[in-house]
Amino acid sequence: MRRPGLAALLLAASCALADVAGAGDIAKAVVILEAQVETLPGDVAEAAPPRFVLMEDGTVFVGGSSRVFTGKLDGGELKALDRRLAEVRKLPGLAGAVTLGPGSASFRMLLRKGRPIDMKISGDPAQAPLALRPLADLVRDLDHFDAPALQPYQPAQYALTARAGTLAGGCRAWPFPDPPESTGFAARVVSAESVKGWPVGATPASACAGDQRFVVALRPLLPGETP
Repeated sequence: MRRPGLAALLLAASCALADVAGAGDIAKAVVILEAQVETLPGDVAEAAPPRFVLMEDGTVFVGGSSRVFTGKLDGGELKALDRRLAEVRKLPGLAGAVTLGPGSASFRMLLRKGRPIDMKISGDPAQAPLALRPLADLVRDLDHFDAPALQPYQPAQYALTARAGTLAGGCRAWPFPDPPESTGFAARVVSAESVKGWPVGATPASACAGDQRFVVALRPLLPGETP
C-alpha cells in the first residue's frame, strides 16, 4: 500500500493558523520554502521545520508541524526543478514582498543558486494572476511535495528554546546543568539523545526546574543548519 500523502502525515488537525515558521542558516541549501504552520492552541509554530529544502547535492527535506522526511532527487527531477527555478528568476520584481492574490496563506522562499532572492509571499497560489503563475505553481508544488522515496529523517540535534509557562498535565525534569532561565528565547543546540522521547517541532513539552515550570520547544535541525 502506498504511504499516505505527507500532508496527512505531517500536519495535525488544527483550530488556528500561526505565522510562518523560521529556519536557521542551512549551509549548502539552494532552495528553502517556509510555510504557514497549522498548530493547536499552545503550540510553538516557530519550532516547526521548514516545509521544503533542496541541498546542493539534490537531497531534499520536507517538513510539517513536527516531523521531517528526506530523499534525493534524480538527475531528471533536478533538471526539471532547475528549469522551473530559472522561469521564476525571470519574473520581474521578485524581492521583498510578493502578493499572489487574496487569501491568508503565507510563505517565505529563499533562492540561493545564482543571485540570492529572498521573498515573503502571501495569498492563495491557486488565485495568482497569469504573470505570477510560474512562482505560484512552484510554491504550491513545493508546499505539497511528496515522493515515494522519501523516508523519515532522524535529526542529530535540535534547537531548544524555553520560556516560563505551564502546560496541562505533568512536567519533565530539566535535563541540563544550566537553568532554563539562561535559555530564554535564544535557541541553544542540544543533542537528540539528550531529549530522547520529548515532543518536538511545534508541539512543546513542559519541563520542571525546582518549583518552576517552563514551556520547551525543540526545532529539528537539518544537516549544516545553525539556529
